[in-house]
Amino acid sequence: MVPTVCVFAVGTIVERSRGHEVAVDLFYGSWWFCLLLAVFGVAAVAAVVRHRLWLVPHRLLLCSSVAIILLGGALTFWTGQHGHVTMQPGKATTSFTTDSGDTAILPFTLILDRFEVVNYPGTRAPMDFVSHVNIEGESADISMNHILRKDGYRFYQEDYDSEGNSTLSVAHDPVGIAVTYLGYLMLLVGLVWMFLTPGSRFRRMLKGGTLLLLLTFGVTAHATPRTLPQTVADQMGQVYVLYKGRISPLQTLAKDFTTKLYGKPTYQGLSSEQVLAGWVFYFDDWSQEPMIKVKGVDMHRQLGMEGAYTSFSNLAAHQDLFERHPMPGGMRAIHEKYNLVQMLFSGQMLKIYPLADSNGTINWYSQSDDLPLGVGDDEYLFVRKQLSYCQELVVSGDFETLSTVFEKTRQFQQRQAADLLPSESRINAERLYNALTTGRWLAMLCITLGLLTFALALYCHNRHEKVACINKGIALVAVAALTLFLLLVVILRWVAGGHAPMAGGFDSMNLMTIGIGVIGLLATPRHRLAPSIALPAMGFCLLVAMMSGSNPPITNLMPVLSSPLLTLHVTIIMMAYALFFFVMLNSLAGLILRSQTTRLQRISLLLLYPATALLAIGIMIGAVWANVSWGCYWSWDPKEVWALITLLIYLMPLLYEKSLRHHPRLFHLYCLLAFLSVVITYFGVNLLLGGMHSYA
Repeated sequence: MVPTVCVFAVGTIVERSRGHEVAVDLFYGSWWFCLLLAVFGVAAVAAVVRHRLWLVPHRLLLCSSVAIILLGGALTFWTGQHGHVTMQPGKATTSFTTDSGDTAILPFTLILDRFEVVNYPGTRAPMDFVSHVNIEGESADISMNHILRKDGYRFYQEDYDSEGNSTLSVAHDPVGIAVTYLGYLMLLVGLVWMFLTPGSRFRRMLKGGTLLLLLTFGVTAHATPRTLPQTVADQMGQVYVLYKGRISPLQTLAKDFTTKLYGKPTYQGLSSEQVLAGWVFYFDDWSQEPMIKVKGVDMHRQLGMEGAYTSFSNLAAHQDLFERHPMPGGMRAIHEKYNLVQMLFSGQMLKIYPLADSNGTINWYSQSDDLPLGVGDDEYLFVRKQLSYCQELVVSGDFETLSTVFEKTRQFQQRQAADLLPSESRINAERLYNALTTGRWLAMLCITLGLLTFALALYCHNRHEKVACINKGIALVAVAALTLFLLLVVILRWVAGGHAPMAGGFDSMNLMTIGIGVIGLLATPRHRLAPSIALPAMGFCLLVAMMSGSNPPITNLMPVLSSPLLTLHVTIIMMAYALFFFVMLNSLAGLILRSQTTRLQRISLLLLYPATALLAIGIMIGAVWANVSWGCYWSWDPKEVWALITLLIYLMPLLYEKSLRHHPRLFHLYCLLAFLSVVITYFGVNLLLGGMHSYA
């Protein structure tokens, strides 16, 4: 197993430096790599014979599933066909080009009637791509996550062009997929059987009362710049705006705008809406305000800065720095903030006016955009004059009338685009979510409190019983409160976004934090260190989630991610990582508390069973999702490979449990180091190796 892990790891490094095709030629598609996998499969079969596993059904299924999955992959490699075809409307298609460049004949005729891009209502953001086709006289649709099957061939929506042509991926692999899916089914049944079998090692550990884990358990002060009163700014924040391809309250844009410039969603006690209103209506004041955060000593020197923040006027005075080619990375980030303010100043950012074009299609415009032909005089004047009138009211100090104008703007939007606006419940959920944005202070508080309670729990173990109980209670309350808070955040994001919030790094880290909290709460009745272990772990996960300085905006999903398998895949993988995190900290405690080393080893072992099972199931669901979306259940993407490496690494202490049973400190050290594979899988791949999963 160790050589296999090393080869997998080297393969991902080669792919990063030389490209995927080179990695396939040198590793994943080479004869020796296929031989290595064959040896791995033979070893699984040999284990069945050597240990007479037919007497233990769940172990027989688990070992046999490995051989069956590898056999399915071999059949796919040897007999499967994969390629693509570009179809033109009205023209018959009878063949496709394989990945090797050959032409393969289809046993039927396929005709593209038309191609359609389906946008999210009221926006130009694509929700789906649909090819309407005719196959042997029957109509059918091919879209993202909705494939066409015919005589063993599967067609997937891949690409399109401006002329209405559609490119489809084609896969013909009935034997390999059937065998592989059989292996997945055997693996799933074997894992479930293992947890239910009374005589299994996992059940014996539970019966022994080891742990009923899953069942019982300093800034220079200066005057605040002028802006609108809080109540009026809140009214402004309720206006709808087309932002990042979706209709949202202006409050969302204000929060992202403030955070992008300043690094926090508030500024000197002013809300995000007040900051945005200040830039809109008191631009001269705010352009002198040192609120644009700049990172890097070299950037500070070039901009003549003394602190970490500078003003827009100072950036404008150094425009020549933005004309360098190529522009340094740090300067690109500053230029992005400069352009953000420019877009707001020109009005391009505030697309708050929904108008119908000549075809009756509703689009959203800013005051400075070219308006569609045929727009009525009243609508035209409202769009062109509304913000100017608001500026006059600000100058005169008539904030009561200004609040009325913002309300009339909402009424105009509801009248023009009533059927396209989000429901009131979604808007309220998004506004509450924006208001709950915490920044890094919550993560730092959890880390600080967590490390203190963890250290105190270790010090008071088997002594100072009263202090230990108080310490445990504090940690338990903190874990429960944070878990409930993050659950509320997830629910609000789900309602506001209209889909499960599991498509990015922030969402998955939030889910992992919740998972650790749930595990800590369930483990507390039998493991007194559980809340003190869970709290710092949750704090670190929360800090990683907020590493960019704020929660990412709620956006429409990429079409390929609009699948229920996404929710299952991400949820199960994150629960596995949460368990591994808990095991790591538990093993750290095992290395420190010599008197509890053996007991904590049994706890970690009990956690490893569901953790590895969840990771295996998560990988399996990801493979099925990939097959549904792209026609290929395994593509040797770096994230896939490192997830498999992590699974193999954590399988080792379970396979060699008898040998490690008498060496608990060695076991704890292994679990401590093994977590590095999780770190590489989750962070290292995204930051260094890239691949299809770089968005996650």
